[in-house]
Amino acid sequence: MDNSTGYSEQIYNHVEKHVGTINNVYKEIIPDHITVDILVVDPTPKRNYYTLITSGMSASPMTVPEGAEEYRHAEVMICLPPTWKLSDEAFKDERNYWPIRALKVIAKFPHEYNTWLYLGHTVANGNPVQAYSDDAFFQGMLLWLPEVEDKVGFFNLNISDEKVVHFYNLFPLYAEEMEYKLKNSEEALINKFIKAGVSEVVDISRKNSCKKKWGLF
Repeated sequence: MDNSTGYSEQIYNHVEKHVGTINNVYKEIIPDHITVDILVVDPTPKRNYYTLITSGMSASPMTVPEGAEEYRHAEVMICLPPTWKLSDEAFKDERNYWPIRALKVIAKFPHEYNTWLYLGHTVANGNPVQAYSDDAFFQGMLLWLPEVEDKVGFFNLNISDEKVVHFYNLFPLYAEEMEYKLKNSEEALINKFIKAGVSEVVDISRKNSCKKKWGLF
């Protein structure tokens, strides 16, 4: 097992304890200043969807504001339906690859821009902002708590007395949802999600929970 980050094995074990067996790992072929691999947990009867989790984002500390030192290290994850096509051949099509690309981009984002990512933060897709693919019209991601049995246990991986790795789930957002969250709050957006039945599993055809309704009356 690759232990190049010094503690990747701890991340692997943590994922297998709280999420499930790691069935595959997408290794970064051409690493840059930070190497991000993606761990894949296949669908099971209990969690009938793929769970993809980064390993490597937390190798370097993020630049956090004073008082938030505990949150310098993070990994991100995304949940995909069991019908999602995950293969080298399928990844030639951006409609299949965009969640993997998003994981990598977001994992490297705080290190490239000397910033940090935390619960409730949003990250827009590109500048100018654009849809992830021609069939997925989301334009950004919200970082939120992962849906696992032991939320607190999974959210906090104690590497050492000085280092805790936190895990965040990515929720794809439409432009209006990003705007709503920025104007209101992440809690307000999550309430919209609950009312609209939005789950942690990516659904490219889901309704926009903040779509403006136009009408004469």
